[in-house]
Amino acid sequence: MADVEAAPVPEAKQVVYCGVCSLPPEYCEFGGTTKKCEEWLSSTHPDMHAKLYSQDTIEANLSSLSLEAQQRAEKDAKKKAAKAESAAQKAEELKASSTVTIKRIERNKRKYVTAIIGLEAFGLELKKVSKDLGKKFATGASVTKLPSGGEEITLQGDLSDDVYDFLIEKYDEVPEDNVECVEDKKNKKSS
Repeated sequence: MADVEAAPVPEAKQVVYCGVCSLPPEYCEFGGTTKKCEEWLSSTHPDMHAKLYSQDTIEANLSSLSLEAQQRAEKDAKKKAAKAESAAQKAEELKASSTVTIKRIERNKRKYVTAIIGLEAFGLELKKVSKDLGKKFATGASVTKLPSGGEEITLQGDLSDDVYDFLIEKYDEVPEDNVECVEDKKNKKSS
């Protein structure tokens, strides 16, 4: 048989993806989180940030546009900045007005379940919090969906006071003033 030369194997290209929007950094401007993406890029890849967001690069990109397109780009940038600012302000207001409710629910006789509602408003990952609570109190813990649309963490046992202390101590995102304990009893049938 004839000697066949092996074709050179092309090297794999390494692509960086944004940690905020999961797009390549060149395309982050088309997402809704441009400011956060830029902050992430400057902290993790300063060389790429300097290449993409330097003043020379921005001026070069703007100079290639027509005068009308430049005005539209500036107007769009202002709109996006205002929209992002209002969204951040709404999130802060929601966080300030949200409450975490810790319910002690009686199942039957002396059996109790503790339900924690409202943690997602503070940016906490419920599965992780559930796992932490289950480990801390050596009990069953699960995240369940509510009919009203939110999610709650359900713990086996009467742990309302202990959970209150644990949440305040471990999670700084949750202000103590926004946590309340409630006791929910079953209605007994009258004979």
